[in-house]
Amino acid sequence: MPPMVSILVIMGQSKCTGYLAPVDFTTDLQTELSLRGITVLETHGRLFLCEGEPQDVVFAQDTWYDVEKVEYASINNAAEALRARGGEKGGRWSHYSLNNHRRGELILEKVPSVKIKKYNFLDPVPSTSIGVFALLSESLMLVSARTKCPLPFGEIHFNEDKINPPSRAYLKLWELFTLYKIKPNPGERAIDVGSCPGGWTWVLQTVGCQVVSVDKAPLDPKIAALPNIDFRQESAFGLRPQHIGKLDWFFSDIICYPDKLHELVLRWIESGLVDNFACTIKFQQPTDFETMFKMQQIPGSQIVHLSCNKHEVTWVNLKSLR
Repeated sequence: MPPMVSILVIMGQSKCTGYLAPVDFTTDLQTELSLRGITVLETHGRLFLCEGEPQDVVFAQDTWYDVEKVEYASINNAAEALRARGGEKGGRWSHYSLNNHRRGELILEKVPSVKIKKYNFLDPVPSTSIGVFALLSESLMLVSARTKCPLPFGEIHFNEDKINPPSRAYLKLWELFTLYKIKPNPGERAIDVGSCPGGWTWVLQTVGCQVVSVDKAPLDPKIAALPNIDFRQESAFGLRPQHIGKLDWFFSDIICYPDKLHELVLRWIESGLVDNFACTIKFQQPTDFETMFKMQQIPGSQIVHLSCNKHEVTWVNLKSLR
């Protein structure tokens, strides 16, 4: 086997981490890395190779740990190098195509691989990490034996329900509940603010929640007719927590500026009446990183860019993490 050259040695760094931007959001990832003081060593399309240990970067759809540059002499030789890094069973590998696509696919055929598949809502998702490789040339590849997400490129694909939900916004909760395993239990009480036309209310009702659904505009009639939904036609911003009472969950996919959402959730947090939150932070141009960072710093918080998100991210605040 030819010598295996580590990117760490080439660049004189102790660690190298790869951050993969969501499609169309490389600028947001680049800006966030700069604001966090993370040094970018190389870029390859949506992939940013950075100095240092992995950090919690919101606009990274996936994170590649301990990235190496590995020289290889042939397709078989590349596959051997991957299996050697994959542990006793050779690992589970995906191919991120930069160039030499066909060559990369031939290498993938010779190692245990992870196929991109479609999931049903709440299907079990693999819990073990996967590896990824990307060809830089016919003799050099990037390799990460372990990535943050157990699915290729940090994305989940669903068999969509094209009949019941009134919009595709429901996919955000499907992803949060299925991939991240953050979901209410049956019988828990939840509020969905800015709920029209009712996609999130529909998901919450299907998992057994008692849903208080709030919007100035009416719900889709077929959603409003479902059991265990208490619809209130009023402004989410005029609503006071004491008018609703104790809640297990606060959900919001409301269209508003990030600072207004920040004010809204602080009101509900300070009330002490809500245990858990899951809210979409929707951005205009430019992206409001200042407010995003403020919300990330609230105790018990994490922020992710769901593969179903567009120019928005999902803020989660859990009682168990406070």
